[in-house]
Amino acid sequence: MIAPDHISGLLGEKDQKRLIRLSRRGAVGPTAIYYAGVTAPIISASMSVMMRNATEMAGLSPYWQWFLSALVAAFAGISWYLIFIRWSYRSPVDVFGASPLETEISVMDEYLKVRRGGIETRIDWTSVAAVKSSRGFTSVQIQGADALIIPDEWFNKDKQARRNFVERLKQKAGV
Repeated sequence: MIAPDHISGLLGEKDQKRLIRLSRRGAVGPTAIYYAGVTAPIISASMSVMMRNATEMAGLSPYWQWFLSALVAAFAGISWYLIFIRWSYRSPVDVFGASPLETEISVMDEYLKVRRGGIETRIDWTSVAAVKSSRGFTSVQIQGADALIIPDEWFNKDKQARRNFVERLKQKAGV
């Protein structure tokens, strides 16, 4: 068996943001937030009309028709908007905790091993979808899981060590 290649280090704030960007799979972004703000009044108005018609058919007085229609419309608009805001809310603290933990990535013969703090994950090579080198980091896309990121700074400016590690990753993953 060949000795495993491994690299470790801390993810800086910039690396955490890159990792979060790579790991996102949702389509909710600034444009969706904008449209949530545009559609919330339309939903409010629609709910107001529906509620007014329902209360009119129920025989309520005009005061209660207005009051209940306004109340339901306000809740509908606010709820619609808050759902989109919550979907778009992203924080590195949610993903990584208050303090960054050292991450170790090891290229084993049988699997890719990732250890962050006290958590160790083994990833079968067939689950590695892509290994891409970019300026400043290498990303590893995993099917069914979040991406991994390996900052170039973990190699202490040794370009050959980085190149060898990335090539071994690509070789084992078959990508």
